[in-house]
Amino acid sequence: MNKHILSAAAAAVLLSFSAASAVQAAQIYPVDQARFMTNARFDFKVELDTVVDRKNIQVQINGQDYKKVLKGDEIYVAEEIDAKGSAIILRDVEIKKPGKYTVTVKSPEGELRANWDIYTTPKKAVAKNVIILLADGLSVGHRTAARILSKGVTNGMYNAPLAMDDMPHMALLGTSSVDTIAADSANTASAYMTGHKSSVNALGVYADRTKASQDDPRQETIAEILRRKTGKAIGVVSDAEIEDATPASVVSHTRRRADKADIVGMFWDVRPDVILGGGSAYFLPQGVPGSKRKDQTNYIEMFKNDGYQFVTDRTELNDAVKGKAPQKLLGLFHTGNMDGWIDRHQWKGNTVKKFPNQPDFTDSFNAAVKVLEQNKNGFFLMLEAGLVDKFSHPLDWTRSVGDTIAFDKVVELAQKYVDKHPDTLLIVTGDHTHSISVAGTVDDNKPGKDMREKVGVYAEAGYPNYEDKDKDGFPDNFAPSKRLAVFFGAHPDYYETYRPYPDKTFNPAVKNEKGEYVADDTYKNVEGGHFVEGNLPRNESQGVHTVDDLVVTARGPRSEEIKGFMNSTEIFRVMAEAMALGH
Repeated sequence: MNKHILSAAAAAVLLSFSAASAVQAAQIYPVDQARFMTNARFDFKVELDTVVDRKNIQVQINGQDYKKVLKGDEIYVAEEIDAKGSAIILRDVEIKKPGKYTVTVKSPEGELRANWDIYTTPKKAVAKNVIILLADGLSVGHRTAARILSKGVTNGMYNAPLAMDDMPHMALLGTSSVDTIAADSANTASAYMTGHKSSVNALGVYADRTKASQDDPRQETIAEILRRKTGKAIGVVSDAEIEDATPASVVSHTRRRADKADIVGMFWDVRPDVILGGGSAYFLPQGVPGSKRKDQTNYIEMFKNDGYQFVTDRTELNDAVKGKAPQKLLGLFHTGNMDGWIDRHQWKGNTVKKFPNQPDFTDSFNAAVKVLEQNKNGFFLMLEAGLVDKFSHPLDWTRSVGDTIAFDKVVELAQKYVDKHPDTLLIVTGDHTHSISVAGTVDDNKPGKDMREKVGVYAEAGYPNYEDKDKDGFPDNFAPSKRLAVFFGAHPDYYETYRPYPDKTFNPAVKNEKGEYVADDTYKNVEGGHFVEGNLPRNESQGVHTVDDLVVTARGPRSEEIKGFMNSTEIFRVMAEAMALGH
């Protein structure tokens, strides 16, 4: 939040913290318009623009001294590091009664105000289990392309819906954050896991004005609430680095999502019963090949000593859950992000040769559920298809859609699980969108070499010629002679080739001597391709997230609350109500 010194005139003005006043440094956390749950813990903070003696600061909630509502030891900071202003902080507080709360701060600077809406939940849980499946960056364009490739279209009719389509309740989600309409995976996923909005790059915190990344006002995560209030098992699964933003949101408190070595420590603090994904580099001590840690902490050994069964590839994962499953399972299948479905099954591109036996997403889901369902109290499982986003940023739509289909295979398994276990709430969505659209087809058999002229739109598009002879739901060839024409609307300079990239993920832009990103010449001379001027600032190397609404679908107990338009924090509310976490 940008610092702004209040003028004498402004000091007399009542500051209501709406989007229009978000540039003010003076602030109350949780912020104005926050809507959160009773008995969920949070840090309270007041930031003032100038140094003010504590005796000249009055803090009230609903007209009475704030300490009558928030119980805790106050920390008064006369002058915060990195700021020329005072602060009041209370850590780890909660509000026990639902209702409307108005926080008022009076000082020589003037008056600040924040309005909170505190809700509670039913006293009795209606869901034993909650499964939330997130495809990072999942947009309508991804869903459409995946449905065409996986199910096919006949005479204008889709041959079948995707599993994620075939759910009884649907809504649109708004994903904007405290600081911007255009959010990232950290604060969007954090909204699901805490019920609070946050800021770009922030996980489980309100990003305050100090430079330190882990002293910001905390928001209790759903995993922490479950550990504190229930005996439920917890699982976190991803095909990205497990320390990446979305999986990290289940356990983390930092305003800097890049604190990946520290985020491993946050996983250790919460200790989910199942942790499966990439990112072993941050678990390994410094000096071990592949490690990215700067200390000698060996988290793999720590987890193993705590009773976790540790697996490193598909064979070990599937063997681990044959017969009686372990009580706790840690699986790290790559030092970084895992490879996508197309690379592992067809192209053998990217790092598949180095990591040849990575599990499918369906393997990870099945293993996670087998471990978690042993808990008689039920479980919470968050699974993220992170590669949908990882391939959308570099405009590699083919890989991204391949992983959208792989994600839908997990949704299909989850649907079957709910069929057998109707006391399970299932929610399926993304955490933000990309600017991906299906425009028509590209037909290599059209005459000439100019690939742009091979794009068919309207009646000229016809139908692509993908085939699925083995009926596994994936095209046998993701690069047929007539394929989808898919484009991204927000992008840097790049060379459009109208083709997939089997060897490795497409790279749209590289940095020049001026520090600007320009089109990568690697693709300059691909026959029939052409230069496409970017529409993003020249400091952006890839495509970016968009502000478009997300689609969310759901079934199971409390899923009827998924309807109309919702703010992203309402996903937390629905899960919390289903599990009766507000008491």
